[in-house]
Amino acid sequence: MTLTRIFAAASAALLLAGTADAQAPAAPNKNPAAVEAGTYQVEPIHTRVLFKVSHLGFSYWYGDFAGVSGTLSLDPKHPAAAQLDVSLPVASVSSVNSKLDDELKGADWLDTAQFPTATFVSRKVTPTGTGHADVTGDLTLHGVTKPLVLHVTFNASGINPMDKAYTAGFEAHGTIQRSAFGVAKYVPLVGDEVELIISGAFERAPSQ
Repeated sequence: MTLTRIFAAASAALLLAGTADAQAPAAPNKNPAAVEAGTYQVEPIHTRVLFKVSHLGFSYWYGDFAGVSGTLSLDPKHPAAAQLDVSLPVASVSSVNSKLDDELKGADWLDTAQFPTATFVSRKVTPTGTGHADVTGDLTLHGVTKPLVLHVTFNASGINPMDKAYTAGFEAHGTIQRSAFGVAKYVPLVGDEVELIISGAFERAPSQ
């Protein structure tokens, strides 16, 4: 290979590398102070509500809900003023066991025919550290409304390289007593305490 060809090949490789770097998505920003203020919509495909409950004391049942919708308003300069309003279709419950899922949807459990939607509306946000906050709100489930505190951790924000939407992600943990919501079937054999683990993705409205 002549020097000219070597130079041309090297130049082409550098050009391609530069193009790849230009197209590479920026890494998500993990600094909560850098989140862009505005109103966000739930991105339902990557938002899940997982639950965990003791089964006879020997093991745990796990399942989740999908199809979450709602809004989040936030400003990193005023985190305590953030507002969250979300809902989910209770019939989306899934435990990877169709027989159990049908039972959970029935009148003895979640009674999704009569109570098809669960909602959470925040009432107070208390920052507990950088990227952490306690979100106190009202959970309505099975036709009953009770207070719930979610311990929320900020994951990251930035442009989603797939759909190009500006996205903010969070994880939240909370605990409820299902009997307090009128879902008391098999208590205490099946645990009364239900742990909630929520993975939330929110996309900022395009007009902002």
